[in-house]
Formats: sequence, C-alpha cells, structure tokens
Amino acid sequence: MSKAVQCGNVTIGGGAPVSIQSMTNVDTRDIKAVAMQINDLASEGCQIVRVAVPDMESAEALKTIKQMSPVPIVADIHFDHRLAIKAIQMGADKIRINPGNIGSRDKVREVVEAAKERNIPIRVGVNSGSLEEDILKKYGGVTPEGLVESALNNLHLIEDMGYDNLVVSLKSSDVQMNYDAHVMIAQKTDHPIHIGITEAGTVHRGKIKSAAGIGALLLAGIGDTMRVSLTADPVTEVVFAKELLKAIGLRKESINLVSCPTCGRTKVNLQDIALQIQKALEPIEKERTAKNKKGITVAVMGCAVNGPGEGREADIGVACGDGKGIIFVKGETVKTVSEQNIAMEMINMIKGLE
Repeated sequence: MSKAVQCGNVTIGGGAPVSIQSMTNVDTRDIKAVAMQINDLASEGCQIVRVAVPDMESAEALKTIKQMSPVPIVADIHFDHRLAIKAIQMGADKIRINPGNIGSRDKVREVVEAAKERNIPIRVGVNSGSLEEDILKKYGGVTPEGLVESALNNLHLIEDMGYDNLVVSLKSSDVQMNYDAHVMIAQKTDHPIHIGITEAGTVHRGKIKSAAGIGALLLAGIGDTMRVSLTADPVTEVVFAKELLKAIGLRKESINLVSCPTCGRTKVNLQDIALQIQKALEPIEKERTAKNKKGITVAVMGCAVNGPGEGREADIGVACGDGKGIIFVKGETVKTVSEQNIAMEMINMIKGLE
C-alpha cells in the first residue's frame, strides 16, 4: 500500500478511494472564469483541480482562486522555480513540478523548502515528451525504463533534501508504454501514484485510450489519484472518470443500467428506449447519490432469451416482445405495456423506489 498524502481535505494513497482530478483550461489570470470552471468541475464530482501557473500574475491570482474554490487547488509549474514558491505562498494545496525543467539543484531546493514550510505535497511529474536528454540517449528514445529512471531520479533528488511528502506521475500517450512504466515504478516506490494517459486525444479516441490505459492500471491495483486527459471541456473528463471508476467497481453506483446489445429477435426499438431511460436517469441518479440511497439495477432487455431472467434479477427490468414489454419490479411481474410507454412507465417506477 502506498503512503498517504494530504492534498487539502483529500487523502491521496494510504488505501483512500481513488480521487478524480481535472485541470482548468482558461487563463488563470481571469479569476472569475477560473472560479466558474472549478465550480462546474466540483459539481460533477471533481475532487482536486489543477491550475496552470505560467507567469507571476497567475501565481498571485491563486490566492483569490483558492479562497473561492470548494476543492483543493494544485499549481502546475514549469521552468521557473519562483512561480512555484509564489504559488505555495498564495495557498496552493499542492504543486506539480518536473524537477528536470525547474532549474538548478539549488532552485529545486528553494521550492522544496517552501513546500516543507507549509507541509504541502509535491507531485513529481514526468512525461514521455519531456524526458531528460541523458535518459533519451541512454535508452535510445522514450521507453518505460527511461520514464521510471527519470521519475525515480527526481523523487530521490527531493528525498535527499529531507522531504518525502510526494506524489509521482509518469505518463505516456502510448497505452502499453504507460502501463509497463507504472507496473515497474509501483514495485520501486511507496509514494502515491497519479495515473492517466497524457494527451489521450479528442473525446471519442481519448476515452477509448483512457479506458484501456487507466482501466488496466486500476484493475492491477495501481493508482491513487487520476486524471482523464481529453481535448474537450474539462467537465467531460470528470464525468468519464466517474463512469470508469464505477465500471471497475471502485465507485458506488446509485443506478446500474443494464441493456442488451439487441439482435434479429428484437421487435422493439430498444436503442431508443434505453437512451430515453438513460437520459431520464441522470437527475435521478444524482439525487439518489446525494441522499446516499441504496444502489439499484435497471435492466432493459430486448427479447425472451435473457430478458425475463435479467428483468427479474434487476430491481426494475423490462423484457420486450413484439411491440411491447413486460415490466418486473423486485422479481415480480407488474404489467405489460406498449413499446411507446416502456420508458415512461419504468422511470415512474424507479422514482418510487427507496
């Protein structure tokens, strides 16, 4: 088990649930826009938000941003150690640096001393696109071994300065390389690991790569906090991260929707029915989650092969026939309704469940 690190009110590692992160994509100097985006992210379940700090004005803006934020704030720093120090002074709950591009050893030490003074964690981040030249030369390019060596070197650099309040990340856009590197480093350190697939891509492609890459790591027991990186609205990252954690079983589902893939035996427009139910379930799921209600399973099945069995096993289920569906509640047959009324009837019954 990894060591526990505290980022504001969120525990990373030490057996704590895997936390969800995202990053704002508006100008950090625009405090109002940043605050609005952070609130949007938090309302969707984001637990930690990272903010880019490319200049001193952005660093100074963190003070107000932090005061307005409902979640811990991580300052993302590159190249200028003074920005890291200022971000810490402005109240950042954690900083993200790559010691390899932050400057000399003395400059890294200044950052470490500032973090030590406030006892905030440092995320040591290594990406496949920013490996040190000597590492690239040694391994003949970007490799899992090179990523791990770079990350360990940077961790040891800070540990040798007397500080171990650290989180490590080493990301690649190559799913296999990313996986191999994480498996290696998980065996070599007990620092919490921040996982993700860097530059995963646009929404469709990025979700596929993230599901494969992040999902594989989580199923292997690797990862204490995570970010899904998409070329999209950051809220999309958070929504997908939640769905991924639910699918793997690391997050409680208030509503588990099961639906069949359909085949030539299907005599209703099951895709339309399932989509209607899925959309109507979104606010119901949020409400049930907020009230900590017991999770339920909803089954939408297309024919008589698996339909009756799945329908009876679910809290509420439907097995469809020729233009109609038989609705089950807690294993009992309740009624038969026309295709056009299946979604409405099921939603009304779901609303009545405790």
